[in-house]
Amino acid sequence: MDPDVLDKYKKAGRICRDCLEFGNSMINPGVKIIEVVEQIEDKITKSGAGFAFPINVSLNETAAHDTADIGDMRAFQDGDLVKLDIGVQVDGYIADSALTISLNSGKEELYKTAQKALGRALKLMRPGTPVPVVSQTIEETIRNAGFNPIINLTGHGLDRYRLHSRIEFPNVRTDVNYVLKEGDVFALEPFVTDGSGKVTETEKVLIYMFISDRPTRFPESRKILEMASDMFHGLPFTKRWINQRLKISPLKLNLVLRQLEQNNSLYAYPALREIKNGSVAQAEHTVIVGDKPRITTA
Repeated sequence: MDPDVLDKYKKAGRICRDCLEFGNSMINPGVKIIEVVEQIEDKITKSGAGFAFPINVSLNETAAHDTADIGDMRAFQDGDLVKLDIGVQVDGYIADSALTISLNSGKEELYKTAQKALGRALKLMRPGTPVPVVSQTIEETIRNAGFNPIINLTGHGLDRYRLHSRIEFPNVRTDVNYVLKEGDVFALEPFVTDGSGKVTETEKVLIYMFISDRPTRFPESRKILEMASDMFHGLPFTKRWINQRLKISPLKLNLVLRQLEQNNSLYAYPALREIKNGSVAQAEHTVIVGDKPRITTA
């Protein structure tokens, strides 16, 4: 890997790690979700980095793709199991990492199991290792602890300005035909549940990503597409960012985003819920494949 590129991956990883620690220190019962999200966003910006995706804050049975909405009044509650997932990019080179915070939820073993599965998988991220070996290790670690992996959420390759590139890393046995190569970059993220082991989409959509520039009937649509493509570099963004920059009313913004989704200009990321409402924990790090795997977010 080019030394300059490696330095950017390492910088993104350091900032991501620091922001996770910062967010972890803020998450307590009574604290509003939007306060945590906006302070982490401010810290990322002041660190000289950009966002790889909106900060995910997903509670209890919600596994992923939830974030702070416009005027969000939700606050953390005693008993919550909180997934905090942060993505940072430096010149397009991405760090993606997550942890789970238990607010007296009684579900601490879920997160410990996710951490154990992640730790074992990271040790295998060396050239010549087949993806199925890593996936099987994650699954066996989780099932041996008496829990279920989420079968339809995966780790993923990372590339410049591409959050999900090339190879997926399932958390269960897989027939993905890929052998790790020196310099590959992946985000590994075991999801562990005491539910059935599968997530489904909800009606809640706060996160979008640019797909293509197509004709639209709202004048605001052009501005959103330009922002999604140019300012956000085609990476995922959230409704709140658009509202902050363009001052579109929430009602009109919903209409415009729905139209952009329907004409395949934007891809929508619904919040994902465990199908039996089981609690979900997540652990995640970004790793560069090598004889000694380099975990950029540790």
